[in-house]
Amino acid sequence: MNSDWAGKRLGVIGAGNMAEAIVRGVIDSGVLAAEAIHVYDPLPERRDIFSGLGCHAYPEPAQAAGREFVLLAVKPQSLRQAMAEVKTFLSADAVLLSIVAGVSINSLANLVTPGLRLVRIMPNTPLLVGQGMTSLARGAGVGEADMRRATSLFAAAGQVVEVKESDLDAVTALSGSGPAYLFAFAEALEAAGQGLGLSPDLARQLTVQTLRGASEMLARGGEASELRERVTSRGGTTAAALAVFRERGLADLVQAALTASRDRSVELGREA
Repeated sequence: MNSDWAGKRLGVIGAGNMAEAIVRGVIDSGVLAAEAIHVYDPLPERRDIFSGLGCHAYPEPAQAAGREFVLLAVKPQSLRQAMAEVKTFLSADAVLLSIVAGVSINSLANLVTPGLRLVRIMPNTPLLVGQGMTSLARGAGVGEADMRRATSLFAAAGQVVEVKESDLDAVTALSGSGPAYLFAFAEALEAAGQGLGLSPDLARQLTVQTLRGASEMLARGGEASELRERVTSRGGTTAAALAVFRERGLADLVQAALTASRDRSVELGREA
């Protein structure tokens, strides 16, 4: 067990896919033992998954919510109902870790007992394969020890960065939703390859390994612009393709897409 978590327990409200990815990473990395994790979800099939991991899973919120640290992992549309169910069970000195998209720390504060320490978090789905990107923003009263513990939960399955809360809607647009953009591009590459006569299996293999390799080159410190220039010979095949992207306004399209995602994150917070 991570020394920062010695004697501490984690409650989880909402046992969806993201909560599962986080908990699996936490257990596999040894940050917390499974028996120190207490999960609430109304769906028995979701509780069964966490029970299978060795966690405690409950059909009622009391035992999960009454822990030193509580991970709030519900959909924005379900937030008010969930908080109505768990509010009375939250300890006054607990730290609430929220991965609810778009919902600000101030909005959360209005739904809990005054003085509760809050951390707003935006992870992404590559947590499922240990390659997540998680951004954390701290609320009032959250100390360094609290942040170390929060960070260790997500560092178990990827990279973690602390940001200003005012950046989180943009973070959501880029890294939170970003995997879906890559998947959409992969779909388009596969379809285009098939349109050029490749078999579906070959088009997929070429797409997956190309994206994997290119991502690894970026991860090793290469600047995207330099890497692009390195593979682009004047008058060559890559240059011909990139010219089409420029002519069709790829950069403007990406900017518009991220802006729409950022704006929707803001709207979700208002609707919650």
